[in-house]
Amino acid sequence: MRNVICSMSVSLDGYIVGPDGGFDWSVPDEEVFRLATDEVRQLGVHLLGRRLYETMLYWETADQDPSMDFSTREFAALWQSLPKVVFSTTLPAVQGNARLASGGLAKEIERLRAEPGEGDIAIGGATLAAEAAAAGLIDEYRARVYPVLVGGGIPFFPRHERRVDLELVENRALSSKIVYLRYRVAR
Repeated sequence: MRNVICSMSVSLDGYIVGPDGGFDWSVPDEEVFRLATDEVRQLGVHLLGRRLYETMLYWETADQDPSMDFSTREFAALWQSLPKVVFSTTLPAVQGNARLASGGLAKEIERLRAEPGEGDIAIGGATLAAEAAAAGLIDEYRARVYPVLVGGGIPFFPRHERRVDLELVENRALSSKIVYLRYRVAR
């Protein structure tokens, strides 16, 4: 069965976006970019909320810029070929290898888990990830912890009245002082 993965950059005080809506503190360096590329390489599908989908549209044409280096073109090629499911009630259509979700999040994940196929199911976007977490649909959390305190904003972990025990799978200190943490939900 395919796992559902939630992978995001997070400040040390637990936020993915600061109180001003900014996340400029989480711009990836080369090492973090390679880590993200390796994660995308292991995916079978990516579920996105509307805002993240619109942010990631950049990658649908990034490889056409001749000034891009190999690693940027490689990520763009992986992203373009990756099937994506977009959850939005306001978008009339989506581009590239994406489709609009036809049902609710739980039903979509259930359907994707039942399909034969390789690769995990990634979930991205704060609202969508919070909904999946509240419903107990996430199997693994991956956090790239940045050495910054932003003082508020959108939390990495949603605030709900449910305890979730986690098992550490991997931890790695990167040369850029970012710590990569990978936890599996204890079942």
